[in-house]
Amino acid sequence: MLAHRGVWLAFIASAAFSMKAIFVKLAYLYGVDAVLLLALRMTFSLPVLLGAAWWTGRGAAAPISPRDWRAILFLGFVGYYLSSLLDFLGLQYISAGLERLILFLYPTVVVLISVYLLKKPITTRAMGAMALSYIGIAIAFVHDVRVTGDQAATLIGGGLVFMCMITYAIYLVGSGQMTARLGSTRFAALATTVAAISCIGHFLIQSPLTDAVSQPWQVYAYALAMAIVSTILPIFLTAKAIQLIGAAKVSIIGSVGPVATIFFAWLFLGESVSLEQILGGAFVLGGVMLVSSKKA
Repeated sequence: MLAHRGVWLAFIASAAFSMKAIFVKLAYLYGVDAVLLLALRMTFSLPVLLGAAWWTGRGAAAPISPRDWRAILFLGFVGYYLSSLLDFLGLQYISAGLERLILFLYPTVVVLISVYLLKKPITTRAMGAMALSYIGIAIAFVHDVRVTGDQAATLIGGGLVFMCMITYAIYLVGSGQMTARLGSTRFAALATTVAAISCIGHFLIQSPLTDAVSQPWQVYAYALAMAIVSTILPIFLTAKAIQLIGAAKVSIIGSVGPVATIFFAWLFLGESVSLEQILGGAFVLGGVMLVSSKKA
């Protein structure tokens, strides 16, 4: 019974996170810029994140060390703030479906980082799986170029999201020891709080505060939806799912993410679903599943 509950929690978390790109695209229809939209999302998320960080830290066996704080600050800034900013900027140029497929490549970069930093050997199977994944992205890229007719914009957007994926992979590699020391929910809450403060600070430096209070109500609605549905909900549901069924199974269930985003983009944004996108998605999913397997 608990296993079934964990599967459903992981599925809902992945689907909820997949809605992020949809909310961003819908908010862009009202002329909001990426920095302000990201700041609004984090402003709405911040009270819950601070509460979660406090709640999960009650009765902790040991205080957070200065070294831990440095890691939290670095991973929160690079792996969450910078990653989110690059993602939001990239979504100004490419479809939600292509964005999610590129983000889903993160296990391939985790493997490469592990090879470089941890001196882990890379297998022939892993190399083949990564080649399969990147062939899939190339096929999906053709879909976006054909639909938009703007190869330059697709290259810019794809490049921004690819850099987002790399910074997120750095976050994942660096967060392994931190989650073991602090717990997944506590670490995620603290790192996301760092990102939230960074996002808000970025906006305040770049733009007058009046910009934040002069948007159409739809912008605030989509930012709030992002905060609840695609930020807070996935953090807690994923943490609970990992507790019930383990990180490996949660990761496998997370493969529904790109499919969910493509479906939601078709449903809410009217994005077309072509043979190239289906084929590219199948290549990416297949390659990532292979590279994520224990034998890779």
